[in-house]
Amino acid sequence: MQKSFIAIATLAVTVLTAGVPQAHAQAYPGKPIRFVLPFPPGGGTDILGRILGQKLSEQIGQPVVPENRPGAGGNVGMEYASRQPADGYTIVICSPSLAISPSLYKKLSYKQDDLAVIGKVASIPNAFVVHPVVPARSVKELVALAKKSPGKLNFGTGGAGTSNDLAARYFIAENKLDILVVPHKGVNQATVALLGGQVDMVVVGVATSAPHVKAGKLRALATLTDKRTETLPGVPSIVEAGFPWFQVDTWYVMAAPAGTPQAVIGRLNAEFNKMLKTPDMQKRLDANGAIPVTSTPEEAVRFVKKETEVWAKVIDQAKLSHSQ
Repeated sequence: MQKSFIAIATLAVTVLTAGVPQAHAQAYPGKPIRFVLPFPPGGGTDILGRILGQKLSEQIGQPVVPENRPGAGGNVGMEYASRQPADGYTIVICSPSLAISPSLYKKLSYKQDDLAVIGKVASIPNAFVVHPVVPARSVKELVALAKKSPGKLNFGTGGAGTSNDLAARYFIAENKLDILVVPHKGVNQATVALLGGQVDMVVVGVATSAPHVKAGKLRALATLTDKRTETLPGVPSIVEAGFPWFQVDTWYVMAAPAGTPQAVIGRLNAEFNKMLKTPDMQKRLDANGAIPVTSTPEEAVRFVKKETEVWAKVIDQAKLSHSQ
């Protein structure tokens, strides 16, 4: 009789607890979500993140609170996010720095595996732009100018570890040029410096540069894409310009602290995929030069792994690794 009672009790507990993970996923989220933005306010990452965060809040019925944690090319914010509780209430938007930093820095205060990738959300094509006083109207002319006047030109970037900073250093190394790299706290600040004539060139998002190019305040030498963009149709692609190896876009994936329940990762992935397929979000992203991208968590993990391998080769070939 006692054994029967224990067996029945055990079965009851098993039945009751079997649905706990699913119930947890259905109950999530039950409070505000912290959304870490690893770059300064006003930049492309910040703007994109706030658009996504606002829509996510509308869909899940909970506040999504943006929190800027800029520094070290996005690494400060990604490390901060990785140290938060893995309960689904901290997410972070990651740029190519996630794939670049493991190879670029010999000492990194967090590991890529400290973050659980939720999914891809967007990509932004870049443009290679110069100040109008620079006497070069093509990438080839710029290379010739730099070789003719070593040490006279400088390249503004969004800071060490960012994709545009690494792109600048890669371009310089591959062409064996003597150009000074001038890092800023974000590509937005580097673009302001370019407009003011403090730097000569910058790799920046097509949408950010387009108004200035059309106004004659900047000159676009090429878009770092395989074909021309609709935003700057009169500007040749980097393939047309003769530098096919210099295709660099800025992509974004969402992530959470490693150990976040898979049910929560799946729920967040579904929410982002849902919003990115809506006409209003596509329109808003397009207005900011971003192309919406959807994926499963597994596809996004494979994408980040592939990008990490690609940038590792670039960093090794150009001898760009840093001790810190």
